[in-house]
Amino acid sequence: MKFITEDFMLHNDFAKKLYHNYAAKMPIFDFHCHLEAKEIYENKNIPSITEAWLGGDHYKWRVMRACGVEEKYITGDAGDFEKFEKYAEVMPNLIGNPIYHWTHLELKNFFGIDECLTKENAREIYDKCNELLAKDEFRPRGLIEMSKVAAVCTTNDPIDDLKYHELIAKDGFKVKVIPAFRPDNALYIEKETYASYLADLAKASGVEIKNFSDIKKALKARIEFFDSHGAKASDQAFKYIPYRRCDEESLNQIVEKKLAGKPVSLSEEEAYKTELTIFLAKEYKKVDWAMEIHVGVIRNNSKVLFEKLGADVGGDSQNDLNFAENLADLLSDFEDNDGLPRTVIFPLNPKDHFPIATVGGSFNRANADNMQNIQLGTAWWHLDHKDGMIEQLKVFSSVGVLAKFIGMLTDSRSFLSYPRHEYFRRILCNFIGELVEKGEYPADEKFLGKVIEDICFNNATKYIKIDL
Repeated sequence: MKFITEDFMLHNDFAKKLYHNYAAKMPIFDFHCHLEAKEIYENKNIPSITEAWLGGDHYKWRVMRACGVEEKYITGDAGDFEKFEKYAEVMPNLIGNPIYHWTHLELKNFFGIDECLTKENAREIYDKCNELLAKDEFRPRGLIEMSKVAAVCTTNDPIDDLKYHELIAKDGFKVKVIPAFRPDNALYIEKETYASYLADLAKASGVEIKNFSDIKKALKARIEFFDSHGAKASDQAFKYIPYRRCDEESLNQIVEKKLAGKPVSLSEEEAYKTELTIFLAKEYKKVDWAMEIHVGVIRNNSKVLFEKLGADVGGDSQNDLNFAENLADLLSDFEDNDGLPRTVIFPLNPKDHFPIATVGGSFNRANADNMQNIQLGTAWWHLDHKDGMIEQLKVFSSVGVLAKFIGMLTDSRSFLSYPRHEYFRRILCNFIGELVEKGEYPADEKFLGKVIEDICFNNATKYIKIDL
């Protein structure tokens, strides 16, 4: 049964024009993903479609568990085809789930397969995908180029030596692969691994770390190192937005206490994270980076699952904490400190969309690029399904300027995830097409076509300031 048609998710004539004449032709700038530069550089064939799909995709692991599949067929020691067959068996049950759409977009776009995946055709599809994955053009770089990707920003810890980014830059790969700075391990003072991480940061930066002042020096050195390697963005992830101001002497004492093996209180943790974030924001503005903030996750809900498999295995969820006032205070202090960079904020709970969008809108200012410089990020993780994307577009357009939106990202570890951009683009075109069809916006194809091109690609390149 053929499923993905050329007008998939396009439910009006104007949407079809916008998608086929404008969105479909645009390249991709994936400004936040979790691809590994090492894998892009080494460019080895992916062993099988099972590895490509189930090797590290906790989205798929969650839906398999939701169908009662034994863990050995998910992350365990079952054979490749056994795992694939179980995934295929689950597939018809995923009514309304984006994984159903993504799976069939990937089958069609990469492998030319129009059939709906089921247990009955699992062997045939498994063999065809593996046959193609064995070809040179289906290595990671080929898959990236096949998807019309112009550039990707990987996610890298400050201690990363960026060796593979250097090697990629030297070997002529036409797709730009640049690092993005992710200082979470330096921010998470509450973790047991904090002290050992600071030792690694000290080694990478050449700065002896004994207190908070030293941490700032070390991170500043690493920001300069990343900047010299073409970095244009940073990313911070928070359970909720912290806000508690503190003087540097007290912060030095907090860090010294933690390094001495003593626990820090919640108020001390919040003060540390607040002040370090304000410092980082100012440093990002100095080097003209965009700042990304991901917020609203409860991580590792299942202690049993975490102890068995570790982090990032499908045990995370949306949070339900209120932090709008903290965000307003934090952005105000960024600005007051002459340290408010272009900032995009990604909440994981849709209840936070309007608060974040309206708080952020208080800080938009004149700029040379004529951009909305404080943005509500695209629907992310548990929200990157049809309804999540539509609701995000509604909020963005209702209290912001949709034409200035920087659009989609994959947030993925898989080289086959780029059809998520197509998915978003179809939803975007249908969203605007519906407004036109209802008479709520003029049918100005030339102008709206340019808006679509900008949201799909141009705005993100302007916002992140990458030269392509």
